Amino acid sequence: MTDLNAPVARKAMIDSQLRTSGVNEEYVLARMYAVPRENYVPADARAIAYMDRAVPLGEGRYLSAPVVHAKMLTEAVPTKDDTVLVVESGNKYFAELIRPLVASTDQIAASDAVEKAGRKTYSLIIVDGAIEHLPAKLAKRIEEGGRIVTGLLDNGVTRLAVGRKIAGSVTLQAVADVGIPSLAEFEQAKSWSF
Repeated sequence: MTDLNAPVARKAMIDSQLRTSGVNEEYVLARMYAVPRENYVPADARAIAYMDRAVPLGEGRYLSAPVVHAKMLTEAVPTKDDTVLVVESGNKYFAELIRPLVASTDQIAASDAVEKAGRKTYSLIIVDGAIEHLPAKLAKRIEEGGRIVTGLLDNGVTRLAVGRKIAGSVTLQAVADVGIPSLAEFEQAKSWSF
């Protein structure tokens, strides 16, 4: 995709995908227009960077569809006081979307979010993908009163979910059914029963 076509594609994405899906918050639309999706996909996928579906990145990773990122940013309701941790799905797109809207942004790979506890806490955690469960190590990184926005995989259906840490506990609540690529690192161990 040439530079001349990218702004046109971004405008079309906003008008035909985001606005028609109920995403009308000006800060969300401005950030979705400002960040070129084609810079976050392999060269051979640039022509489809603005389509209304997830774009394969290789190795089982995807750049979520534009409406997924727009709805996640809407649900996050970022403020200039927020310290944010973005759990990456194989690209740095969402971190770039939210960076100018908050006080600070850190990024971590999905595998590290599951395996490493980390001591720093955040007022907002974004998981750029769908999870089957929220690992305790990641939940500990949400400060008291802090929030999380993620995809939630339940019986093969993905939903956008939000949560808040209250009295040391985080409960995720689904807010919308939307197709979000799942993150293998967050799969629950399968058990067998009668």
